[in-house]
Amino acid sequence: MAEVPAQMIALCQSDALLHGGRAVAFDVVYAGQTCQAFAIRYHEGVHAYLNRCTHVAMEMDYQPGRFFDDTGNWLLCATHGAAYVPDTGACAGGPCRGGLVKVALSESDGVVYWHTDNRLQPLEF
Repeated sequence: MAEVPAQMIALCQSDALLHGGRAVAFDVVYAGQTCQAFAIRYHEGVHAYLNRCTHVAMEMDYQPGRFFDDTGNWLLCATHGAAYVPDTGACAGGPCRGGLVKVALSESDGVVYWHTDNRLQPLEF
């Protein structure tokens, strides 16, 4: 497979992501399949993952954009209760099978960007 040049794609304004708050969803093509990803803020950092539980490949949010538990310290799968560490995506408990698939993010001048790679690409219209 040919190397695809990486891109930075503007996702949202920085203030749209609050620690432990609602996520910003976005669509990606991952390994040739269209799926949803989500971005969150945990403490001062921004992080993004595919919206796909490692226990069973289904979306995790219990309401649109809601991934954090009541404490704001864990990302939870609403269906099976798998818990993930917000800044790494690592399994923290429950029926996980490994960690979440991370999407590279950066933040500059009040804007959050997601980064493509050979596995993660934007939807083509």
